[in-house]
Amino acid sequence: MSQLSDLYQEMILDHNKSPRNFGTLPGANHQALGHNPLCGDQLTVYARVEDGVIREVSFIGKGCAISKASASLMTEALKGKSEGDAELLFTKFHDLLTGPPDVKADGKGLGKLAVFSGVREFPVRVKCATLAWHTLRQALAGSPTVASTEGGDPEAGG
Repeated sequence: MSQLSDLYQEMILDHNKSPRNFGTLPGANHQALGHNPLCGDQLTVYARVEDGVIREVSFIGKGCAISKASASLMTEALKGKSEGDAELLFTKFHDLLTGPPDVKADGKGLGKLAVFSGVREFPVRVKCATLAWHTLRQALAGSPTVASTEGGDPEAGG
């Protein structure tokens, strides 16, 4: 097994077993529900945004290890970031997971999130890894609809 593969497994297991920022967020001024009907993942993302900056972000829910670990790592990566920076990070993360299989994955600028590069080899798991990100986008947009990995949204991954 490669070193990145080992790190991926270790980080996924750690963030699944002990997710960071797991729980409701008192004082949240943004929240959204997310659902991945393919895998059964369901979560709610909460954010407290002040002056365009994500001051706090958390999540609750149930799902597979990849979904939970991705949500956990997302919350760590986004605290203190502007909404614009969060969107850029989403785009980089999404591109990492959905890029062509014959092109080497580029995790530059993603920090710990780069461990998810191996997910692109399992297209059905892309939806698990991106659910929290799509849900955060819904929350920041103030959209009342449930973020879903299905339903014709070309940005929903996979």
